[in-house]
Amino acid sequence: MPKLVKILSLDGGGIRGIVPALLLAEIERRTRRPVAKLFDLVAGTSTGAILALGLTIPKDPGGPLYRADEFAGMYAREGPRIFSRSLWHRVTGCNNLINVKYSSAGIEQVLEEFFGESRLAHAATRVLVTSYEIERNFPFFFKSFNARTRSDYDFPTRHVARAASAAPTYFEPMKLPTGSTNTDHFTLIDGGVYANNPAACALVEARTTHPEASGFLVVSLGTGSLRHSLRYDAARNWGVAKWAAPLLSVVFDGASSTVDYQMRQLMPDVPREPKHYYRFQTRLEPRQRSLDNTCAANIKALQALANNLIEKQSADLDELCETLLSEP
Repeated sequence: MPKLVKILSLDGGGIRGIVPALLLAEIERRTRRPVAKLFDLVAGTSTGAILALGLTIPKDPGGPLYRADEFAGMYAREGPRIFSRSLWHRVTGCNNLINVKYSSAGIEQVLEEFFGESRLAHAATRVLVTSYEIERNFPFFFKSFNARTRSDYDFPTRHVARAASAAPTYFEPMKLPTGSTNTDHFTLIDGGVYANNPAACALVEARTTHPEASGFLVVSLGTGSLRHSLRYDAARNWGVAKWAAPLLSVVFDGASSTVDYQMRQLMPDVPREPKHYYRFQTRLEPRQRSLDNTCAANIKALQALANNLIEKQSADLDELCETLLSEP
């Protein structure tokens, strides 16, 4: 019987992932169901990929799923460990000019603790995670369906999360063995370079895998859009060194906003009909735009932004939760 296919899409954004984590915690609280039981497909990029994997794949096969509020706590608690660098790393890297900003040791330790030996095939609902292969130059999609049907694509969850969150200049690329040989590998970076907002990728995937669907519901959660601007007088003479830091933010934010525009055109609101596209996004002050600011004050500011967004769009959340619970 045709059904409404429900899709959750989670943007990238580093430590700002605490915002969608708190929104999802509110959705779980209102519905009294875990994310994996509410959606047919969960897609994520970068920090959104970590959330997507964490809320759909139990650490131990057959074990309980993580709750969204546990990941909200993870950002606050483990952020300083993920984004940590020694004085030696800072000095030898000339403060990020000739080396990645952070060692991968911190993030890999956190991912191993959260995901253990779980694998992509263990997902409780379909999962789509974006990454980019830089040796062969193509978008790389981790799909739980592929993992179940092809053993060489059933990667450890922690490796998928690491590959998906390897943001250029922040972490080194992930060298991921293919599983088919001992020598072949993929070299992967953060999918935010082309799909920081993976909603369109997720919709295409859902349309491909559910041709019989009666319709599609897309719930897209952002990590905050930039409020500040780059002034002409400041940027007109910038070279590689000065563009390096702001360029990644411009690319990520621009990609997210573009996909939001596309989704609104593809799935417009129709009077007296249920909505098929929800976008929950907040605006960031300049001091909150950083992907790696893990100080207590910034964590509290991001938590406040999430709480304000929940309050501001409470009616939309109620409407969404009703749809999620009413459709089989």
